[in-house]
Amino acid sequence: MSDPEKHASTYADEEGTTIAPRPAGWKYKSVKIGSKSLPWYASPPIQLLMVAFVCFLCPGMYNSLSGLGGAGQLNATDNNNAQVALYSTFSVVGFFAGTFANRLGLKTTLSFGGLGYFVYSSSLLCYNHTQNAGFLIFAGALLGVCAGLLWCAQGAIMMSYPPEHAKGRYISWFWIIFNLGAVIGSLIPLGQNIHSTTNGVNDGTYVAFMVLMFLGAILAWFLVDSKDILRKDGTKVIVMKNPTWQSEIMGLYECLRDDYYIVALFPMFFASNWFYVYQFNDVNLAKFNIRTRSLNSCLYWTSQIFGAVLFGYCLDIKALRRSTKAKSALVALFVLTLVIWGGGYDWQKNYTREDTTPLDYVKDDWTTPGYVGPMFLYMFYGFYDAAWQTSVYWFMGALTNNGRKTAYFAAFYKGIQSAGAAITYRIDAIGAPFINIYASCFALLGASLIIAAPVIIWKIQDHVPVEEDLKFSDETIEEVVPVAENPHHTTTV
Repeated sequence: MSDPEKHASTYADEEGTTIAPRPAGWKYKSVKIGSKSLPWYASPPIQLLMVAFVCFLCPGMYNSLSGLGGAGQLNATDNNNAQVALYSTFSVVGFFAGTFANRLGLKTTLSFGGLGYFVYSSSLLCYNHTQNAGFLIFAGALLGVCAGLLWCAQGAIMMSYPPEHAKGRYISWFWIIFNLGAVIGSLIPLGQNIHSTTNGVNDGTYVAFMVLMFLGAILAWFLVDSKDILRKDGTKVIVMKNPTWQSEIMGLYECLRDDYYIVALFPMFFASNWFYVYQFNDVNLAKFNIRTRSLNSCLYWTSQIFGAVLFGYCLDIKALRRSTKAKSALVALFVLTLVIWGGGYDWQKNYTREDTTPLDYVKDDWTTPGYVGPMFLYMFYGFYDAAWQTSVYWFMGALTNNGRKTAYFAAFYKGIQSAGAAITYRIDAIGAPFINIYASCFALLGASLIIAAPVIIWKIQDHVPVEEDLKFSDETIEEVVPVAENPHHTTTV
């Protein structure tokens, strides 16, 4: 018996999970604070926490800008065109990003992705002074490339690192921290413009976002490689030991060939960002001044935290079978779609694009009588977004635990999601009626749930055997499961 094995202890944590012996080295050393032991550095919780803070600083801050409508600009047209460029490149790169993430590694992919957010914010600062639409659109296109890579890496980590019984919680933890970035980011323009009833954003807002986004890109380099991740029970993340460009290009084809049913989830992917332009530009920007938009944005992202917590923890209820929870989530999403978006019609029917376009149009303030109703509607829109995104990630994570395959699933999700966003930003840029864009959101969300139902009902099982996950890897069971657990019974990781 080797030294580390001889001196390692095996015990059960407070949840009853057996904690296997760990290798020597700082990455696997727990730190004790009083009677509590913190997870080791190369553990799923710590690594997910770090990824969440990268997203807190990069896309979280970007969401704050987007939530202001037109990224804080008085005229959303040039920013809409930049968004079309962003989501067009995002859709293409995002769909194939799994190949890059699996070949280059998740740490490199995540860090490079973060840099695009910094460049985009700098283009907005430049636009504030020069109205340089060319740089803004270029930065949007570059951000599309970078965001496709970042979100693919993030999705692969979030879906493959946690054990099966905790995926809902891990997704909710990520969503809490990520959306705290948007909440805090929303407080920046709110604090700087709280006494202003004008409609523009000042330079200090963009500078603050630039600094935070750059820090996020740097933080990604402190992650460990997927092959070094060790769960409490001693199992490892299933990846490719020796990925090549050829193996990962073929892997994309094999994933679509063998897991063809994932196509039924594509409409849900497509719908998941479709409604952003309506909510940010056609509700928040169209109707409210800058300080009220900042408040609405803060409340929107705060509501996302509650949505993520509720759905994430409900999806991990131990008393229910996973297949039952999948069906329940589908029903809950359908009911929420009818209730929240049905209520949205009652608000939208009261104004048109033509009403809000004139330069002398006086936008609503939080002191305007009747503000409370649309405020709560906007909060429910945020809650709904988190419920939708948390459920979609959980559905994909319930289909596989293989890190390589989750990278492809995440890439499909973000690529198709971005294609939808590119289309709807273009629809908004050419001046489509608000009510038409609203109707497209409502219809697409409802129809996509119906199309996805067969996969959610019949393909999500109570667990996925490790032997099944290993079929999409060059690893062996001995390399990912502790010797004591293998191979006498079917195991899940």
